Amino acid sequence: MNLTTERLTLVPITGNDLDSFHKTNINPFVRKFLWDNEEISESISTGIINEVEKKFEEEKWGLWKIINSKNGEYVGYIGFWFFFDEKLPQLLYALLPEFTGNGYATEAANKIIDYAFEKLNFEYLIAAMDEPNENSVGVCKRLKMEFMEKKEIEGKPTLFYKLKNENYTQQRV
Repeated sequence: MNLTTERLTLVPITGNDLDSFHKTNINPFVRKFLWDNEEISESISTGIINEVEKKFEEEKWGLWKIINSKNGEYVGYIGFWFFFDEKLPQLLYALLPEFTGNGYATEAANKIIDYAFEKLNFEYLIAAMDEPNENSVGVCKRLKMEFMEKKEIEGKPTLFYKLKNENYTQQRV
């Protein structure tokens, strides 16, 4: 279930990836928005990986590690995860800070969106982010996701963007 783009290889995360996955989750740049600045325990990362392996086995989706195809460097991860009682999993990504600003998030997200709509037949995809996360807002806009709404969640303004399969398919033609 590996996916490739021009510059990246996306590989399903497994237990062998615990070290890099956990280091990404506790990186101050990543945890600021993804974990509300809380430094999570390794057991939480382990639990997520266990769930990811199960999701890939049962539903053919989860989280993929992002690898630079040219030099094999680990960049971060991307995929789908459930948040906020949504019907379908949401688009999620986390890049280590030294790899931001290179278009990797948009490139990987485009590939994941293709997979969601063409292989998994998702009706739509949602991405949610803290309002101050301007980088993720920019990724959503480059992906041509539509702004849906702003909600207060746990006292924090959260933005929701959506991309419908039918709109995406029309854009690709």
